[in-house]
Order: sequence, then structure tokens, then C-alpha cells
Amino acid sequence: MSNFKSLGLSKKLLLAISNEGYDSPTPVQALGIPLLLNGKDVLGVAQTGTGKTAAFALPILQKLLEKDISNKHHIRALILSPTRELAAQIDERFSVYSQYINIRHKVIFGGVSQKPQVQALRRGVDILVATPGRLLDLIQQGHVDLSRIEFFVLDEADRMLDMGFIRDIRKILKILPRKRQNLLFSATMPSSIADLANSFLNNAEMIDLSPKEITVDKIDQSVLFVRKEDKRKLIVDIINDNQVKRGIIFTRTKHGANRLVKQLDKARIDALAIHGNKSQGARTRALEMFKKGSVPLLVATDIASRGIDVEGVTHVFNYDLPNEPESYVHRIGRTARAGKSGVAYAFCDDSESGYLVGIQRLIGKDIPVINDHLYHFAKAIPKPNQKPGKIKQHKKNPSSSKSNKNKNDGKYRSRRRKRGPM
Repeated sequence: MSNFKSLGLSKKLLLAISNEGYDSPTPVQALGIPLLLNGKDVLGVAQTGTGKTAAFALPILQKLLEKDISNKHHIRALILSPTRELAAQIDERFSVYSQYINIRHKVIFGGVSQKPQVQALRRGVDILVATPGRLLDLIQQGHVDLSRIEFFVLDEADRMLDMGFIRDIRKILKILPRKRQNLLFSATMPSSIADLANSFLNNAEMIDLSPKEITVDKIDQSVLFVRKEDKRKLIVDIINDNQVKRGIIFTRTKHGANRLVKQLDKARIDALAIHGNKSQGARTRALEMFKKGSVPLLVATDIASRGIDVEGVTHVFNYDLPNEPESYVHRIGRTARAGKSGVAYAFCDDSESGYLVGIQRLIGKDIPVINDHLYHFAKAIPKPNQKPGKIKQHKKNPSSSKSNKNKNDGKYRSRRRKRGPM
């Protein structure tokens, strides 16, 4: 394994990296940094949490440092991010890596006042991290000049498309100078992303880090079949029995996230919701409390989760199965980072068995089943040869709930205690 010194970075950048306790680069950094330093365009397939921010931030800083632009602060690098949280985290990494050099950076996103953002832009910025909507707003108002861009990074490209940003991205691409260095990162590479990449990357080098291998090898996955109305009781049991100290729970809707937080509160379990309807201040506070360990659980929707890049997440709960199999991979990828192990639970009710079929096809294996819990519901198990996708909800059958509870009483807790907290 190489070290950062072998990658040709300046002493000031190496000192900043060393202060963070890093010595050896991750695979995406070891592959990407030399390519970018050599002026290559890069197409990267990698998830959040693999170290990809440093893979583009360090080369950008190095190349700007070589140009000696300390007295001429114009926007030279643009990084587009799909969510406010992820944009803020990228900017925070630039703060860390640039602490010994005179390079200015700024993050801009919606949901907050634009005034301080505009003031910072007027003072001069070398590196701009932005979400597409706020960037276009400020461009149209004449506050942003992209005519000197030398580096363009499109991060989380697949989520950009999922969130409907493709038209905004194409508008921004038309504004940028034709001569520039480009990088695109995406966790998946469907044809739509390949088409987008081909539209602006020039003879790009590809870095492909398979998220499937990360998912299968390092994460202890389990599926539990359960009635929809019993999910809350089941998750309370698991959280208490495993003494979860840092976990993320995924729901399909914002309303479902809010409702689950209230239900967990009644069970004396601290949790905070993070989703698009929350104000930027509330989302930032929730994420900071989660990072510091003040609150052990976040309840999140898929879009909000892309901004959650927190070390030490031990448990991920798919309270509602996602309708897109790729989202399952993204969700459980919040755990088992930096070589650590993690646990991922998937709750499947009888309307979601088709989603489970699609997930298992994507990851190439059947997820192990835990059936010795109080609320096991056999009717939620996928039928032989069942096709992927949502199925109609079965009619409720109240007759078996009580008997199942009596039959399985005590089994769940004894089994999970043997595994213990991760």
C-alpha cells in the first residue's frame, strides 16, 4: 500500500493530512489523486465513505497551490453536490486540507439566507462547493462568475439525476469554459449516468470500486418478515437488545420518519429525524448531535441520507424497504466503513416482498432470515419465482398475531444478545 508522501503532494497538504491521523490513502485516493494531478479527466464509481472527497480535494488544492493564486481569488474549481449536508461536509474537508495554505473556499446552498454567501463571493473565492439550485439562482442574479473555472467535479451523479437536477446540470455545463479538467463520481453507473459522463468528460480514466463487494463482505445483513403494524415494536426490541449507540433508520417518507421518532420517544429511545422538510438549521443540528453521540439514532429518508457521512455507524435499519434496489446498497453503506464491521437489518412486510426480490437480485445473494422473533410473519416471505416490485397489500389477518407472540416469546432477545453490540 502506498502512502500520501508517494503521491506527490506538497508538504503543507501532507501536514494537514497527518494532523487528521491519515497515513495511507484509500483505494479511490491512491488511484484518483495521481490521475488528477496528471491532468486527466476521471470517471469514478464509488460510494460516499470511500474517501472520494479527498481524492478530488487534494489534487485540486495541489494544482491551485502550484499556480500561486494567493492574491487573485477567482473561482477556479466548482464542486456540485446534490444535498446541503453533503455540500457542507465537502466544504469542511476543504477547510481541513487547506489549513496551511492561502486558498479560499465557500459552500452555497438553498434553505438559508443568500446574503452571507453573496458577501463571501464578493470577497473572492478560489473553490466553490454548491448545490445546483442555489448556484443557478446566484448566477442569474450576477453574483457568480464561472468564466475562470479550471476544475469541475460532479459528485453523487446518480442521486443528482434521482432528484431531478439533470436540466440544472446541463445549464451549468453550458456556462463553464470548454477547457477544464473534469471529474464525475457516482455510486452506480446506469446508462443515464454514462450518457451524462460522455457529454462532458474528455478521454476519462475510469476508477471502479464495486459497492457490491463492500456490501457483502463487511456488513452482517439480516431480513425480518413482519406485519407493517408490528415494525415499531420490533425495532424497539432490536435497539434495546443490541444497545445501539449509533444507528440510522430509513423510512420511505418524511411523514413516516416524523411518526417513528415520536413512537421511539414514547419507548424512551432518543432519535431525531432528518429529511427534506426540515429546515437547514434543524438538519445541521441533528447531524451534529448524531456525530457527537448526543443522540444515538437518526431516522432518515433516502434523499437526506446522502449527506450522512459519519464514522462509527454500527447499525442500519431498513424500516421500510426501498423501491429501488440500489438505494438499499446506499443505505447499508452508511455502516462498515474504514475497515470496520456493521449490522444491517431489513424489515419486510407483505407489501414489500417484491422489493426484497429486487434487492437480492442486485446484490447477488439471499439475505439471511431471522425468524425467531416475536413478530415473525410468514406471509411476507416472497413466493417462489416472484418478480421484483411492489405487490398488493394482503388483507389483515388479526388471528395469528397473538399466537405467534406466545409461540416465539423470548427467542429474539436471547439470540441477539449472543451477537452483542457492534
